[in-house]
This record gives sequence, C-alpha cells and structure tokens, in this order.
Amino acid sequence: MTDWHKTACSLCYVNCGLEVAIDQRAITRVRGDKENPRTRGYLCQKPQRLTWYGDHPDRLTTPLRRRPDGGHEPVDWDTALTEIAGRLRDIRDTTGPGGPGALAYVGGGGQGNHSGGAYGNALMSWMNSTRFFGALSQEKTGDFWVNGKLFGGQVCHTSEGVEECDLLVAIGCNPWQAHGFNRARTEVNGIKNDPGRKMIVIDPRRTETADMADVHLPLRPGTDAYLLGAILALVVRRGGADEAFLRDHTEGYEEVADALLRIPVAEWIAHAEVEWSDVERAVELILAARAMTVRVELGVQQGRNSTLNSYLEKLLYLVTGHFGRPGTNALHSWLIPLWKESHGERSQITGFEYIGGYLPMNTLAEEVLADHPHRARAVWVDSSNPANTAADTASVERALAECELSVVVDIAYTETAALAEYVLPAASQHEKWEWAFFDFEWPTNYFQLRRPLFAPLPGTLVEAEIYTRLLEKLGALPDRAELDRLTELARTDRPNLLRHAAATLRKAPGIAPALLYRTLGRTLPEGAASAAVLWPGCHTAARRLGPAVQRALGTEASGTALGEELFDRVLRSPSGLAFSEHRYDEVWSLMRSERVTLAVPELLAWLTSLDPAADRRDPDFPLSLVNGQRRSHNANQILRPPAWRKSDPDGALRARSEDLSAAGVAPGDWVAVVSRTGRLVARAEADETLRAGQVALPHGFGMSVPDGRGGRVTHGPRINLLTDAADRDPIAGTPHHKDMPVRLERPTPEERETAQRDSDRVHALMRT
Repeated sequence: MTDWHKTACSLCYVNCGLEVAIDQRAITRVRGDKENPRTRGYLCQKPQRLTWYGDHPDRLTTPLRRRPDGGHEPVDWDTALTEIAGRLRDIRDTTGPGGPGALAYVGGGGQGNHSGGAYGNALMSWMNSTRFFGALSQEKTGDFWVNGKLFGGQVCHTSEGVEECDLLVAIGCNPWQAHGFNRARTEVNGIKNDPGRKMIVIDPRRTETADMADVHLPLRPGTDAYLLGAILALVVRRGGADEAFLRDHTEGYEEVADALLRIPVAEWIAHAEVEWSDVERAVELILAARAMTVRVELGVQQGRNSTLNSYLEKLLYLVTGHFGRPGTNALHSWLIPLWKESHGERSQITGFEYIGGYLPMNTLAEEVLADHPHRARAVWVDSSNPANTAADTASVERALAECELSVVVDIAYTETAALAEYVLPAASQHEKWEWAFFDFEWPTNYFQLRRPLFAPLPGTLVEAEIYTRLLEKLGALPDRAELDRLTELARTDRPNLLRHAAATLRKAPGIAPALLYRTLGRTLPEGAASAAVLWPGCHTAARRLGPAVQRALGTEASGTALGEELFDRVLRSPSGLAFSEHRYDEVWSLMRSERVTLAVPELLAWLTSLDPAADRRDPDFPLSLVNGQRRSHNANQILRPPAWRKSDPDGALRARSEDLSAAGVAPGDWVAVVSRTGRLVARAEADETLRAGQVALPHGFGMSVPDGRGGRVTHGPRINLLTDAADRDPIAGTPHHKDMPVRLERPTPEERETAQRDSDRVHALMRT
C-alpha cells in the first residue's frame, strides 16, 4: 500500500497542495491533495518532475570557500561562519554613516521556499542595511507602486474572482500554461464551456488561452498601454462608468475621465494593430458583464510602459465598478505580508524609489560598481541566482567579482554560487518545515505549513540555523542562560513571550526571528523550530482581521487567545487551512485609505504623453523577443538537471516560419539571436501561434550542469546575456523582458559547432 505524504508544488506561485509517494530520497508519484481546502485535488503536468529539485549532482553538502585560483574548496561550518562573521563585522564597522548600509541582499526564498527570509531580514537589520533585491523587484514592483497610490498602501494587493465571474479579461498572461490563479485549467475550461460566461484575451500570441477566448486581441508587442487606454476611453464614452460605485468609493474620477476622453482612440487602436471590430466586441462584453475580473501577468508587468499598464488594468475594473463583489477583483488579507511598505525612500546610487521594501533587481550591479561612498560593498544571495536571472549577466558577474564579500546560501552549485567567495549549503524545501506567502485569495484566504519529506542531507542546514549561528558569531543573540529562560517562558507563558523578551529586543530589535527560533522554536513539535517566526504573524492577523479569522476557524476566541489558536491550527494542518473568511463588504477594511484614489498625476501625465509617432521599432533590431516564455515543461531555475524536461530539451527559439526564413534559418537549425548588448545561439523552432515579428526564448535554461565526465556544460540559452539592465521601467525599474528588440542571424560555423557539441552532451545526460 502506497504511503502518501502531504506537501505543495513549488513550480509556480499557486503552490497547489500535493500528496507524494517517496522511495528513499526520491519522489516517485504525485497526485493532487483532495484535502487541501484551496486547490481541492487539482494538479497540472509540471509537479510530476518535482523530485529533480533536491535530487541531482549539483546538490551542495559542505560549505565552500573560494581559492585564489577562482575555484572552491570545502571548509567546515564553524570556519565558514567565523570567517564570514569577521568580514561582515569589518564591513559594517567601516561603513560611513548616512547611507543604506553596505550589504546588498538578494532573494530570501522563492516559490514554495520562504522560511529563510525572515532570518535573512535579521542579518540585514544587524548590518544596518536596507538594500533588498529579489524576483518581486524583477517583476512586480510597478504593480505594488500603483496599489500604493490607489489603495493607500503597497501591501494592498489585488486578487481575481475567476470562479464566479461571467467575464474574464486576461492581459499578457496564459493561464493554461502559467496558471497564476487557483485551479487555472479547470476554471478556464469552465468559462469556455459555459455559454453564459465570456473571456477576452489581450496577447500578441495566439496562446492556448487565447484560442479558447471569445475575443482575442493580438496587439503589437509593446502597445498594451495604447490598447488599454483606447478600450477605457470607449467604455467611458459609452456610459460604462459605474457612477454609484465611483461616487461612494473613489475620488479623482473626473481627472481620469478627462485624460481618457482626450485619447485619439482610432489612432491608438491602429497603432496596436488590432481590428476595430474586435475592440468593439470586447467593449460590448465589458459593458454587458455582470461580474468582470481582470487577470494580468508578466506580459504587461515586464513589457513597455509596465507601471502604466498596471494602472490601466486596474482602472478597467475600478471605473466600471467591478471590485469587491463576487466574481470581480478585490483586495485580499495576509497572514504575513510578502513585502513591506515603502514611503518614497530612494537609492542614493540610482535615484530609484524603494517599492515594497525592494530596490530594482536591474540596479544590483550599479549599487555595487558605483564610484560612490555608499555603494554596496558586499552581496548576500539566498535561494536566488542573479547571475542567470537578473538582466545583463555580464554586469552582474562583474559586480560579484568586484565586491568585497559575496556569500550564497543555496541547495545547489548555481551560476551565482560559482562566482561567490563563500557558499553555504541549505536543506531543500522538501527537507525542512516550509511554507509560501502566496496566499492571494478572497474572500477566503488560506495558508499551508508543510512538514519535511526527508531528513536534511548530511552537511546541510536549514536557513534558520545558518542565520542564527551566524548571528551568534556576530554576538547579536543573548547568552545561553537568557535563551534558556525565554525557552521556559515559551513553554509556560507563550502568549507573553515577546513581553518577557522586550529588554533583549530593545538592545537588538531586528534579531526577533533568530531569538524566536532559539526559544519558542525549541518548544514546537516534530522539529518545527523554523516555523516560530509565524507565531507573531498569527497574532497580528488575529488582531487586524479578528472577525474574519474567527469565521475561518469556526471559533469564538478573540484577542490573544485567537492568535494562539490560529498558530496552533497552522501547526497541525498539513493540508493547509483557511485563516480568514471575509464578507464582501469588508474589502474596504483592507485598504490603507478611506477611498480609492483614482487620479495618479504621474501616471495620467504618462498616459497623455504617449505618442505613436515616437514609438517605432529600431530597424537594426526589428523583432520583439519574449525573453522568458513559459511552456509546457519548463519551470523556474530550481530544477537544474536536463533530464527532467519532457519537451523542448534545447530551449528553442520559437518564431513564425517567415521570420526564420527571412534570417536564412530553417526549423531545427541553429540561429543567432542578437540584441543591442549581446548574442546567443539557440535551436530554431517554428511556431505559427506567435505574431509576425515576435520571437520567444524560454526561461529556466542557461544553467551550467555536471556533464558526467568531470566537466560542466551549459544547458540551453542563457537569456540574460541578451538583456540590457538600462532598458527598464522609469518608476519601478522592472525590465522590458517581454518586448526586447532583437534580430535573427545565421550563426557562424564556430557558433554552430559549439552549440551542437553542447547539445549533444546535454542529450547524452538526458539519456542517462
């Protein structure tokens, strides 16, 4: 009889609940967890290969220190942490006052791997540093900035009501492959097969989702703001604004309407190169909708005018009053917010604004390489791989080489680890207690704390232990007697633990995560010590969301007792649990302002300055590259071994046949992709679903992996060799990865030979 273990998928941020069968240290079978209250047994095709996350030749099992020749040598944990602590202390003590601190921190977890993030925050607090970078600031901070302007806080974040909507508008996303909301394929199929429900897709490519839509608007890449502006203008002109909603809940609509009514609609639709009749049909569906919800993704959040795009997609549902009702967009609650509030602080190096507590990932190299007294002198990378995933790989590599100290915490010998001075091996997310903060649901929201499937590999540590040991080396934690005293109080008087620890925390307020780990963590069952950082979050949620938490738990407990009950329920719910259940009229309580502020001067000025005449392709780079496309069997860079991929083993460049032919390339050939800043060679593949002039490379490739013969080989295109870190949004600094100007060329004989040799080596690995 198969023994099934509960966990969750980590290959996209929906984190569907799973049950897995294991054999020794391998996941052998995967099925959806029907007891998970959110995903209810749903499963897509990707998690079937999940075992490749923690079981591959690049796993790290000892700390590494860089040798003078650039390679790495193994060292013991005490040596590594002692040396790192000494270097950090010197950097902190020699950093002048008045700056953001000298340590740049990248990552802190991702996908289903978040337990280390709070402990990394404790280290940053000790270093007096605020320089945080991560995947969120590579993708989402423009959205956060807009939310802050509209709803009064950057941690105000919207969700979609797909299950109950009668109109889904999908912009720059393909839920069929990328998911992005709960039970995506089931819900998209449900809309397709229900004659009373409709779907509009705005995407240059005829995606799987677009193929199921009632209206597909295949706009020219980079023109989303023009098309959305034109649609909004038509909606307003035809009386689609919900006057009662706008009067009761918003301010500034008059300014917004004035800007929209000045849009030259016909000119902008022509510039987007879509059919007027299709736009008319889309507008008719919007005007007729009872409950419209809008879903967006990186197609617009990493496209041209990305922050403006985020504003316009929100105006689409706010102006029409599709907000806070069943089947519409809404705000959601948090157990613990995944990002922070920022209040206009700016980088002294680049001038970019902190958003959600982050600086743009695109500026990481600039923060390190700047000739400035407050430049970043050290880089700490946790569960991230900026040498592959940040724009302009060459600059990131240079920054890692030239900073005074670089440390990587990861389970694998990544491209960033290969450049670091120290590499610290972490336990995988299947070897420890773990969770995700992608709890984006409304009106009922969920959280899942996952138990380990395996013991940590010998020589590895969970991130909580790594950071706490380092903080102990730095002298940040109290002595053993004080820790023992607080541990006993955690057993006997847990609700008042932080009050008992107040004196200790006043001396070093940022160390609370490590202090909880060493005290409360020792009292938790089954080795769940790293989950201690969830305890104060449960109390905060109980205090802020009291009635909603009571409904979700079915309890009458309140105040401190409610926070305690919530934490205990989190610990003993392996399939996850609902932690908040709101009524729809309570959506307004989640705002940080009394009314929605529709008029954002910076964005209205941006909208009115759009000029089709000034928005033309560079003739030297006439094609638009989707840099990081999601496909059937690709995922993030946590799955390193080539053997896990069932399709697209080379990470092909996809283009329409005529665009390949124009470059003198046939499907199956090697093709050179050339940008303003770089060049790479990829396998060519014809894809007639793409728009003419649009080409695509997948994400999740470009990794250097062991070749089985003592060397390493790069698997597929390392796409950020092509990207320009300066080609970015002016507010959020997010890259324009979904609309990169490139051209295609025939590769040189030497390039073709190298590409074929590497491909043959990779394919040999896949066969073994």
